[in-house]
Amino acid sequence: MATEGKKRAAHSTVVTRVLEGDGMASPAQRRAAFDNKGLDGPIGTLVGKVATQPARVTDEDVAAVKASGISEDQIFELVICAAVGQSTRQYETALNALSEALADRTGGRHAT
Repeated sequence: MATEGKKRAAHSTVVTRVLEGDGMASPAQRRAAFDNKGLDGPIGTLVGKVATQPARVTDEDVAAVKASGISEDQIFELVICAAVGQSTRQYETALNALSEALADRTGGRHAT
């Protein structure tokens, strides 16, 4: 398997494990956090910050989620899902941009 194929396979394995592996958060919650869509209240705020402004996450954000009844294990899992989801979107965007740039250089003959 080519290096790029190995990287994609490893990434796919991580995503599958994060979304479908054993955990305290439901698969629907994990998918929503991964996609940064569909979570309301304090958990939606926290997931949104993790995905788009991680340096702005505060102890108060986490405390508000805990106060809403979500366990620390669930919070951890959902934060991981949000981070992996955002990095996945960035990874795919970068691969697409690279593919387009290489195709432009070679007259459309490049495939990833």
